[in-house]
Amino acid sequence: MQRLSLSVFLATACLFVRAEERTACELSTADLTCGLGQVINIDSADYGRSDHTTCSQGRPSQQLQNVNCASSGATNRMAEMCDGKSHCSVTASNSVFDDPCYGTYKYLQVSYSCKCKAIEQKTVCELSTADLTCGLGQVINIDSADYGRHDRTTCSQGRPSEQLQIVNCASSGATNRVAEMCNGKSHCSVRASNSVFGDPCYGTYKYLQVSYSCKCKALARMVSCEEDTVDLSCHSGKVICIDKAVYGRHDTTTCSHGRPSEQLQNVNCSSSTANDHMANMCNGLDRCTIEVVKSMFEDPCQGTYKYLQLDFSCVEPCVTR
Repeated sequence: MQRLSLSVFLATACLFVRAEERTACELSTADLTCGLGQVINIDSADYGRSDHTTCSQGRPSQQLQNVNCASSGATNRMAEMCDGKSHCSVTASNSVFDDPCYGTYKYLQVSYSCKCKAIEQKTVCELSTADLTCGLGQVINIDSADYGRHDRTTCSQGRPSEQLQIVNCASSGATNRVAEMCNGKSHCSVRASNSVFGDPCYGTYKYLQVSYSCKCKALARMVSCEEDTVDLSCHSGKVICIDKAVYGRHDTTTCSHGRPSEQLQNVNCSSSTANDHMANMCNGLDRCTIEVVKSMFEDPCQGTYKYLQLDFSCVEPCVTR
């Protein structure tokens, strides 16, 4: 069995570290925590019952029979309560999530990630320029952008009062516009002007507010054939940050040596879970060893010989030491 190894020495800031999961039985509390300099990002949440065994100890059998029970909107409710916080406690109860199945003993299952806080916020007045920058090996990731006016104090100095009265003024699509201009770049200049964003409120003096993070730019690519082993490692206090993972086949040449042609023809083959699975396994670790097998990723195209392609970097952890 072939063994591949690669180390990368670069300091960047990883947006997501590792996925965490919590299960809390009904009327118990799920405690979600992230490290210093990190905040919670809810991936999914379910309140109800989907099997007979979870949170079953000491419960009468009639409370465990309904396994098609799920509260609608549980993910959104958790996100409203916890996103952006470093710690969040949520009680698994009908008063929080409503009762999706009366008489059934329920539980809360939460999957979440810890991400670095948005490290930069920029506010510039109309006709000025917002300069967004990230460090070596980092790229801009726009969280939000707003062009208009929401109060009478920001960018008010020297302006006549009639230009400051409208405070419900916002350009639609400002976030998308700045993201199109800046995402993936290490430096980006955006002019706060009607020519860029349109004029959402004629006669009002406006300003641009941008919130963004710096995320890791994948600076290494590794390809490993099916049934080989991948060994990712980082040194000098750096940790792995998976930017992209693809398991399947997208051409007829990669990992083709010695394979019959019929195993190479399907080039539209890709596992939908590979990226999340690799990130959950490896992000935030200084070493990660994976055997490239179908059982790990599910089989997106039976009979096709597949490979794993990884784009990743070695980065500084979010946690300040």
